[in-house]
Amino acid sequence: MRTVRTTCAYCGVGCGIAAEVADPAIAGVRAVRIQGDGDHPANHGRLCSKGTHLAETVGLEGRLLQPMIGDRPAAWDEALDLVAHRLRETIARHGPDSVAFYVSGQLLTEDYYVANKLMKGFIGSANIDTNSRLCMASAVAAHNRAFGEDVVPCSYADLDEADLVVLVGSNTAWCHPVVWQRIEAARAARGTKIVVVDPRRTETAALADLHVPVTPDGDVALFCALLAEMDARGLADLPADFRAELARNPGIDGALFARFADLVAAHPRMVTVFSMGANQSACGTDKGNAIINLHVATGRIGTPGAGPFSITGQPNAMGGREVGGLANTLACHLGFSDAERADVAAFWNTDRLCTGPGLKAVDMFRAIHTGQIRFLWVMATNPAVSLPDSGFVREALARCETVVVSDVIADTDTARFAHVRLPALAWGEKDGTVTNSERRISRQRPLFPAPGEARPDWWIINQVATRLGWDEAFAHDSAAAIWREYAAMTALARRHGKLLDLTDKAGLGDDAYDALVPFQWGGRHPLAGRATRLVPVTPMTTTADPAYPLTLNTGRYRDQWHTMTRTGLSPTLSRHRPEPLLEIHPADAARTGLEEGGLARIATASGEAVFRVAVSSDQRPGELFVPMHWSDAMAGGARANRLAGGQVDPVSGQPAFKRTPARVVPVRPQWRAFLVTARATAPQPLAALAWWCRARVAGGWLYELAGDGEVPVESLLPAGDRLEAGDPARGMRRIAVRGPDGMLLAAMFLTRSGILPPRAWIAAQLGEGDASAGEWLAARASTPAPDRGPLVCLCNGVHAAEIADAVQAGAGTVARIGAATRAGSNCGSCRPAIARLLATHLDAERPVTQPEVAQ
Repeated sequence: MRTVRTTCAYCGVGCGIAAEVADPAIAGVRAVRIQGDGDHPANHGRLCSKGTHLAETVGLEGRLLQPMIGDRPAAWDEALDLVAHRLRETIARHGPDSVAFYVSGQLLTEDYYVANKLMKGFIGSANIDTNSRLCMASAVAAHNRAFGEDVVPCSYADLDEADLVVLVGSNTAWCHPVVWQRIEAARAARGTKIVVVDPRRTETAALADLHVPVTPDGDVALFCALLAEMDARGLADLPADFRAELARNPGIDGALFARFADLVAAHPRMVTVFSMGANQSACGTDKGNAIINLHVATGRIGTPGAGPFSITGQPNAMGGREVGGLANTLACHLGFSDAERADVAAFWNTDRLCTGPGLKAVDMFRAIHTGQIRFLWVMATNPAVSLPDSGFVREALARCETVVVSDVIADTDTARFAHVRLPALAWGEKDGTVTNSERRISRQRPLFPAPGEARPDWWIINQVATRLGWDEAFAHDSAAAIWREYAAMTALARRHGKLLDLTDKAGLGDDAYDALVPFQWGGRHPLAGRATRLVPVTPMTTTADPAYPLTLNTGRYRDQWHTMTRTGLSPTLSRHRPEPLLEIHPADAARTGLEEGGLARIATASGEAVFRVAVSSDQRPGELFVPMHWSDAMAGGARANRLAGGQVDPVSGQPAFKRTPARVVPVRPQWRAFLVTARATAPQPLAALAWWCRARVAGGWLYELAGDGEVPVESLLPAGDRLEAGDPARGMRRIAVRGPDGMLLAAMFLTRSGILPPRAWIAAQLGEGDASAGEWLAARASTPAPDRGPLVCLCNGVHAAEIADAVQAGAGTVARIGAATRAGSNCGSCRPAIARLLATHLDAERPVTQPEVAQ
């Protein structure tokens, strides 16, 4: 095996990976062993559950491996000629602003650079925007207002040296587990206090020293009041006019606010980490500036252990921001002033440079809907699922004259609207660089050769540019050549007073580029000694809508990623939350008639979606939570972004996903069922069901089903030898399908009034033939194995029963449980769950004190 040092495919922590790649001639398949790179400064060898199980996602199942025009395969030349022809024709008829690129933080920096150069420099429009608009655009806008440039002022090392870490809108233990481990290590080493500001009692909040359950979009009021309190205590330096306009009502309980303020006052070494919960809001930019204002006014920025720290959600959102992938920036942190435009035009040697900002993501799709934009090229993202008001987005895609999609997966919700599909390289095949949340640039290196006819995104873009007549400007023959051009271009940023400067890496030869080790531009504290600005902000006011009395929040699950095109292929990652759940407070569930494990329909002004119900006291009364990940490829009608409307932050253009007025009603299907099958079921019979979703299992797929009327058994099950049992009185039916080799091909269990059996054992029988027909139909072995309880630690396969046994044996802390069982010893994202189990067991063991009886 050979070892390749690369970077993880997932979040913006930017963890290094040491991948041991098997020789395909020996292994017979693409195989790799994943472990953390102990030398990488972002993670020092740690990985989260998603990174740990990347090896389960490198197969070629579902891959797009050749160009497609409509539903027919095409040669590369034919497909590229058609894309170039449609581009040229659209520009000639309707002008350059009739064209748009919608790109992604999944692209490498080199891909991003040539896409931005083609659109802004040669097509002559700034209508290129990125799905990072959905994640971090408000943090970008807040940085620009306060610092004059999109610069993250902190480094991960500041978490190690902080005495107080405030997490705002960040379920860090789930969404950035390696960062959470770092914070936990600081707590163990120096007693660091942790405060979580979040409407939900998340897994992270459960382990914090203080949870501040702010109301949705109440962050601006909270941080303005906190700054006013620090000023009153003599700990802030505020201009008189700024002080006079500062809001002082924190919007939370007075005693709780006092506890929070005391912690802030007592700990000058304070890092405030903010993420999607803060950014994905109609006042996200103001939230960012309210946080930054507190740090600027108290001097807690640019010094060890202090600063406002925006944590990004994608592996290369930062790289895209640096090269200019957002519609409101030009390139290399430059804007659209005459001087900046003149320098960029000269560097690119173009007379076609765009004249000003383009359309941001939500406005871009509105322009597609109206026909203003007639050509759309989507790269490495799935906007039909991820954008808000996704029903409207799909209408726009259906109306667009030409939709080109470059992707690694053949069938995504967005690809179904494409006129041309172009096969791109996936993680494990790509070659280039990414930038993480602390401005650290790392190499992403290929583990495997390009499969089929898949090609790098930069190559595809350059081929189209060449066909449009700009071959000299797009003559790069490697990612290294693009890097050299981009790094050299950052000299323009320095010329205009920016901090972004990669010119010392502009002369790297191919070998030096291949060997490039992670490095951080700007140093640990790039703003040290530089002027920063206080930005006045005002708390947002809202009005209730009686038609939609609840507030819907959406977010991530621990082991899934974006729209599940990669993580949805992993059997291990699918075990944590195999279904999308609607989390609701018990009082709201009782009031609306919802039951644990039942189904519910959420309705908003934008659409409807159906989810499994999970009743939880961690939800506040009046508020709902659903995950963002499920697409139409993975479930029927469980797309969370059907529900979010088109409201955006007025400064950043980032959509508001965290506070949507909603209502819920129960869904009571006539029958319920589940199906385990070695091969994915055709979509047609699923479309008629009231609800369905699927999850990967080791031998195939597990489908949860519900519907009314006739059950489409024949169309759901494969051909084969059928074994069947039934109970007409209860509407129960069980069917197993055996192949000619005696192996289980599929099994379906359905009921109209009873309880369905557990899924795990029968799902594990797919492709096996050792069990009897009776066992298959009972969905359990004749001699069942001991019940291990729910899986708690995904990384090490530790179940609840093993944790209970460890507690019984004397493991009285999370650390001791980890030492005894290995639970929580890898990524750490299950430690909150372990802590809850531990507390439950300790409470059960605590003797009950009998009340004294009066004599």
